[in-house]
Amino acid sequence: MSEKNGLLDKGAIVGIGATEFSKDSGRSDLQLAVEACEAAIADAGITPAQVDGMVTFTADTNPEIEIAKNLGAGDLSFFSRVHHGGGAACGTIQQAVLAVNAGVADYVVCYRAFNERSGHRFGSGVQDRPPAATAESAHFAWYAPHGLLTPASWVAMFASRYLHEYGATSEDFGRIAVADRKHAAKNPKAWFYEKPITLEDHQRSRWIVEPLHLLDCCQESDGGQAIVVTTPERAKDAPNPGVIVKSAAQGAATGQEMMTSYYRDSISGLPEMGLIAGQLWSTTGLSADDIQAAIIYDHFTPLALPQLEEFGFCKRGEAKDFIADGNIELGGRLPINTNGGQLGEAYIHGMNGIAEGARLVRGTSTNQPDGVEHVLVTAGTMVPTSALVLGKAA
Repeated sequence: MSEKNGLLDKGAIVGIGATEFSKDSGRSDLQLAVEACEAAIADAGITPAQVDGMVTFTADTNPEIEIAKNLGAGDLSFFSRVHHGGGAACGTIQQAVLAVNAGVADYVVCYRAFNERSGHRFGSGVQDRPPAATAESAHFAWYAPHGLLTPASWVAMFASRYLHEYGATSEDFGRIAVADRKHAAKNPKAWFYEKPITLEDHQRSRWIVEPLHLLDCCQESDGGQAIVVTTPERAKDAPNPGVIVKSAAQGAATGQEMMTSYYRDSISGLPEMGLIAGQLWSTTGLSADDIQAAIIYDHFTPLALPQLEEFGFCKRGEAKDFIADGNIELGGRLPINTNGGQLGEAYIHGMNGIAEGARLVRGTSTNQPDGVEHVLVTAGTMVPTSALVLGKAA
């Protein structure tokens, strides 16, 4: 592809807010969304009436106009939605940056809220979907008859090939889970606060779909997360330090499918992430060497390893060596998922990871590494996806 010129330093995160993360919220998706948005708006030091833009996921059930009505917001001049599940997370921030940079909105709230444990459970698979012959559903016909019905089963195909091709082991996947849970254990907002695990715990956890153990799979959570984006200039008036969106990128690579891109020449990498990495690094002039911490999308542990490879933290097939000896924990070369990630804190489709990326730049994470200048945040894997580089304001 031709080199893209991204939006360098054109947006800022000024507000982050969330509900508690639970397994049974006891309230509607809409109430969760409104609570998260209220908290983010308060954190930004603005009023609901100043919000004139909103971005969410196509999968979200909470209409922008209902959010605005319940918040007491005024007129909306911008609203947008991003498709492809967890791959949308960082794309919502990109949409917001585009809006404030173009002058079509001043303050944009990006949000995601659901009862994904007590309500509709994504992990249960696609068995209950109507057999409608649409372009979006037709691809299920290639693998559903063979029993590949759940996200875990789709990822297991990829994970099996990765193990075979690079000599990795289930314990290498387990090191991601152990690091996440170690960080979650020190985060009072995390579901698994004070509940670390060992590698032995990971190996003893039951099989879901080989080679995935239970502790390779992210949580199903109830909760909401919201983020307020504006221009770097307006961010100077915010009560908290503005977090600059150094660059944002989306990518869907050749042969892209929704979690089942099995027909490429190789299925052991994530070319959509490589595509995004090229955009981020060329826009910012940064490289993996300039990143002090990262939020790596961790809905399934096997998919964290190739992300590290695609972004250049290590060579192809060498992530198993990179994550050894505590490199991804506090004090290591690249602390990841310092909030506990989706395995340890909550699964809010990656939006809680963006919030943690902002806290890392602000210096307010419960697991704050020293000297953080730039943070990488990635969104969903094996789908059309997105990513951010966040940094300190000048």
